[in-house]
Amino acid sequence: MASFDLSGYNLAELKGLHFDIEREIQRRSHDEREQAMARIRTLAADAGIPLEALVNEGATTGVARYRNPADNAQTWTGRGRQPRWIADALASGRSLDEFKI
Repeated sequence: MASFDLSGYNLAELKGLHFDIEREIQRRSHDEREQAMARIRTLAADAGIPLEALVNEGATTGVARYRNPADNAQTWTGRGRQPRWIADALASGRSLDEFKI
């Protein structure tokens, strides 16, 4: 990598240079991502596979294991952050088993 002598720059010039470098990094990152996506789309099309099938492969929403008795539309799989209604119930001394489906 090239070495630069930055000692002759004042603070404003260094900040301007920093801004320009960050902008260029973002532009190049965006360009590389777009090029990669174009290659992926081409590969998927050549294989006859919809891109969505590749992107969503392995994604699961999980099966609801707990239900809010006050609102049957509210469920929770038991994974991830606890919904407010579960957290409030547990804080008030209720058991998680009371909400099992």
